[in-house]
Amino acid sequence: MRIRYSTEKNGKPVKKAIVYTQDEHGINFSNVDTEAVHIVERLRFHGYETYIVGGAVRDLILGKKPKDFDIVSEAEPAQIKKLFYNARIIGHRFRLVHVCFGSKKFEVSTFRSLKDGLTSNTFGTIEEDVLRRDFSINALFYDPLTQVVVDYVRGMADIQNKRIRPLIPLSRIFIDDPVRMIRAVKYGTTTGFKLTFTLRWMIKKQASLLREVSPSRLTEEIFKIIHSSQAAEIVERLESLGLYAYLQPSASALLKGKKDFWKRYFQSLEALNRQNFKGLQGETLAGLIRDYLEEQNIPWNGDIENYKNTFITARQFIQPMNPPRTELDMALRLIFKEHGIVIKKSRLIDKAKPSLKEEAAPSKPLPKGTAPSKAKPKKRRRRIRKGKDPT
Repeated sequence: MRIRYSTEKNGKPVKKAIVYTQDEHGINFSNVDTEAVHIVERLRFHGYETYIVGGAVRDLILGKKPKDFDIVSEAEPAQIKKLFYNARIIGHRFRLVHVCFGSKKFEVSTFRSLKDGLTSNTFGTIEEDVLRRDFSINALFYDPLTQVVVDYVRGMADIQNKRIRPLIPLSRIFIDDPVRMIRAVKYGTTTGFKLTFTLRWMIKKQASLLREVSPSRLTEEIFKIIHSSQAAEIVERLESLGLYAYLQPSASALLKGKKDFWKRYFQSLEALNRQNFKGLQGETLAGLIRDYLEEQNIPWNGDIENYKNTFITARQFIQPMNPPRTELDMALRLIFKEHGIVIKKSRLIDKAKPSLKEEAAPSKPLPKGTAPSKAKPKKRRRRIRKGKDPT
């Protein structure tokens, strides 16, 4: 174990971070994505301090193979983009870079400053950036080139003590971003770590802040939960802390009132994980709404009006989630197919178009003995350019 120091204005050295070697942190390098290493290596070669950061480092220390690798660097977005032909800058208020290798996408961000507070978007140093992270276990920096972990916030100690500890003051952490409440529960469940008493108390107190979160962000979080390995346990803990009522109010109400629905609902979530879906929203949505539709005694037939009404019922059930219409349509067609009814994809979105006969028919009946007029098509006038012979 080594210590990283910085120097104060008076020249006195100050302890800033603990640096853990490979023998101490125990990360298996074979679990580190090779493209992520390439990104770090290229940025380092051009003189930019760069690390793998966040949940990927936490999972690596716990012996897991991360699904996603986030990278942080002192390089600014435009500088990052210049080094990778397969990169694009995203975001307006908070600019990031996505570097793509085939279907894999790596998010590369720039160190953020504390100059204008915890929500500022000015670029800063690694010492400032670490204090903007939500929880200590997500604030560790991993250098895959030297295979060391840099710890500014005692995150390694919290991992060893199996504790979820916020870095941002409790008075601000959820006001700045209410989704952090969902993430705290998710981290606690997937790692087996405990949320501190004050953290649980604040989550229950400020759960209603989730009302202000956009449907798109809630949708994103729900799909992350469903595709995790412990979806049922996460939902159960969210429900116990009063959070699930803001993610899926209709499901939450049924979970409170019907024990048989609770059992089937969690069995459906567990089945989704066993089948290892590859992010297909339609199949995931089918798992979410199947048991609810069974509760509604839907008449399973091919009548298009019945199908449209079922679509509306399903849409109301999953609100405030707002997935693409085509994905919910796919989910419903899968469920109808399970009941032996095949619904064509176009049937939901087809508009009532008049037939060719209806288009040809006059709008008003003509008096007897009156033949419909046959209007001659207008001749197109030939435009003659000035100064040119029309012939």
